[in-house]
Amino acid sequence: MKKTGMAKSDAKKLMGQMSAPGAASFGKVAEVVDKREQRKRDQALGLVPFAVKLNGDLVQQLHAQAKERDIDLNQLVGELLAQGLAA
Repeated sequence: MKKTGMAKSDAKKLMGQMSAPGAASFGKVAEVVDKREQRKRDQALGLVPFAVKLNGDLVQQLHAQAKERDIDLNQLVGELLAQGLAA
């Protein structure tokens, strides 16, 4: 491969990383945890994966509220479910 071809390939990789989810932290060092380690941490906290299908508008509202309150989406959904079940 020529030098210009390699430069093009590197540029494409870089642009792909910048447009990927989590690009806001691009260039910053983040703690990398593999899936097995994350699963162990979740189990130690008593967390269980629970998948549901929700309406898109509802999901957008959840994301907006989580961002507004500056908390994790999982934490928000847990709080809302606990409040709903308590009522």
